[in-house]
Amino acid sequence: MKAIDPITLGVIQAGLQQVCDEMDLTFSRAAFSPVIAEADDRSDGIYDAKTGALIAQGEGGLPIFVGTMQFSTATLIEFIRDGRALPPEKGDVYIVNDPYLGGTHLMDVRFAMPFYYKDVLFCWLSNTGHWPDIGGAVPGGFSAKATEVEQEGLRLPPVKLVKRGKMDPEIYAIICSNIRLADQRIGDIKAQLAALNIGARQLTELLDRHGAKTVQAAIGEWRKRAARQMRARIARIPDGVYRSVAWVDSDGVVDEPLKIALAIEKKCGDIYFDFTGSSPPCRGPMNSVIATTYSSVYLAIKHIFPDVPINAGTFEPLHIKEPDGTFLYARYPRPVSGCAAEVSQRIAEAVFAALVEALPDIVTAAPAGSSGNFALGGFDPQKDRPYVMYQLSGGGYGGNARQDGLTNGCSTIGISKTQPIEVLEQIYPVLFEEYSLREGSGGAGRQRGGFGINYRVRLRRGNARASFVMDHGRVGPQGSLGGEDGARNLVTVYRNGEAYVPEHLSKDQDIAIAVGDVIAVSTPGGGGFGDPLARDPEAVFRDVGLGYYTQAEARDRFGVVLLDDGSGVDAPATAALRTG
Repeated sequence: MKAIDPITLGVIQAGLQQVCDEMDLTFSRAAFSPVIAEADDRSDGIYDAKTGALIAQGEGGLPIFVGTMQFSTATLIEFIRDGRALPPEKGDVYIVNDPYLGGTHLMDVRFAMPFYYKDVLFCWLSNTGHWPDIGGAVPGGFSAKATEVEQEGLRLPPVKLVKRGKMDPEIYAIICSNIRLADQRIGDIKAQLAALNIGARQLTELLDRHGAKTVQAAIGEWRKRAARQMRARIARIPDGVYRSVAWVDSDGVVDEPLKIALAIEKKCGDIYFDFTGSSPPCRGPMNSVIATTYSSVYLAIKHIFPDVPINAGTFEPLHIKEPDGTFLYARYPRPVSGCAAEVSQRIAEAVFAALVEALPDIVTAAPAGSSGNFALGGFDPQKDRPYVMYQLSGGGYGGNARQDGLTNGCSTIGISKTQPIEVLEQIYPVLFEEYSLREGSGGAGRQRGGFGINYRVRLRRGNARASFVMDHGRVGPQGSLGGEDGARNLVTVYRNGEAYVPEHLSKDQDIAIAVGDVIAVSTPGGGGFGDPLARDPEAVFRDVGLGYYTQAEARDRFGVVLLDDGSGVDAPATAALRTG
């Protein structure tokens, strides 16, 4: 077959991307749960028929799922080959959430559909959605004190939920019998299936237009080009070894920090990642399965080189030594609910910290690095039904060589955003008394970190149980090249007017909540970049004028004194001077 011309190649690439984007859009628009419909905690992609390698993924999907769905699809293919899963037929859809089989945590439920074109298996369509509950010890699945995966919820190996176009009532009944709010899950399941069906229809049209051979050749060519582009970006890193350390607050069970030790070596045009020296497997739910560990490295590098297109070729120059014997390679029955939302972000932080000296013009200081997982489960007497509310929250991004960090940005691992509080108040018996910028939380630097947020949520009706799996409560996100760390995460529960701070700071479960009780959370700010004393005094002046820092903070953290016009002590500042 002759070489594909560049225009056709670009059109096919855009077409494959559009298929995934339409799956993403369908999934969110049709989903029942706010965490999918409003927060977009989901992803859709196309994967190789024989290997499961990533072909394309929706731009609106979570980056952490880039690697995990590739692993999951490869594992499904392996299960089919050796007889552990039934062979595919037209109209089948497999369901799997087992974290040890290429996953994240149990709440991230993956569907996979074999896609046939003219009776030949062409590829797999797959998606992942965060279900608000999957059973287990606590509503929402974030069991901060779990010591085995069974306490976290229902674990499904690859099984056919849909057979020849019809949902298997027995499999569906097993799922519903093991999760909370079973009657509500059908809305998310149908949305997840609808996204795959939309993808199949759009992909068929693409293949009809260009032909299967041409599309397959374009996929191969784009994979080669992505690998070349990634190697071209890696060439900017001088050969050598770069090291860093990042810390997880605790595992939720043993109140001791967990260490992520990373050595990155650039040689022969590729980069090699070694986590030797990291903490051993932990008792609590902060273990990371291997697929999530790999995917965390992938997304961190993609953050650094965002212009490289995403497919399996993007990651060919990245070599990761399996971190066997550490908490970054969890095996059954280690609990893992915190791996995707928290440990993954600390892995990315370690990558940023290691490479910032090699690439100071493009690598940022550490972002907030916590999804702020907060689950509230209870019974609403007014609506006469149980509920599980899952809340995630944003924080500050790290400063970089060009600009200050973004304020209230989404987590490192994805584009999931906080659900509108008006929607949450309509669905659940809660009232948000505050949702505000957390002034002063950004780490000081030549370019300061972005700010986190404060929120206070009060229970209005009934009784409930609150659980948290967050992080950065012990130390804030790392500053870079002389910048300060960002402010750490704070969690306080006010019950009967008395303040309660969890022993593990940002991890706890089954906290009894009554009417009038309040949960208050302040999310981390991003790390500062560069020497704070090198910050432009006018930028400090502007920040103080906007209320981001006090005049005392301007003096103590940036070495800047604000002057007034002499009309009185309460007069606004009119200029800024560098002290010393």
